[in-house]
Amino acid sequence: MLGIIFSILAGIFVSLQSVFNTRVSDKVGLFETTVIVHATGLIVAIAAMVLWSDGSLKRIGEVNKLYLLGGAFGVIIIYSVMRGISLLGATFSVSILLVTQLIVATVIDIYGLFDSPQIKFDFTKPLGILIMIAGIVVFKLRG
Repeated sequence: MLGIIFSILAGIFVSLQSVFNTRVSDKVGLFETTVIVHATGLIVAIAAMVLWSDGSLKRIGEVNKLYLLGGAFGVIIIYSVMRGISLLGATFSVSILLVTQLIVATVIDIYGLFDSPQIKFDFTKPLGILIMIAGIVVFKLRG
């Protein structure tokens, strides 16, 4: 249940962040907003680490260096989401983002990529993705 709650919170804040960032980028530019977003996030993350850390940062040397690209991915994500929303609007852009995320996550799960546990593949996964894509098409029919 806790996983569902955190996933819902993430969905809420990704949508809010996406729109907020796009509004900032309207005034100061996409790259500038990307820097502002990451600087603000760094400040909040450092504060959270200072307040609640268990000291596990000492084990950073044990982490596969490939996985440290998450921050660089964040730059691409923030920029791309802002650009997508400015061109397509929040609903259509986030819909495409979610379906794409689901497709990539499914591939990661099926093949157990990046040290993830392998999840059994069955017909329901592509069916669910196709239903989501159909939903986006239906959503866009009138506008």
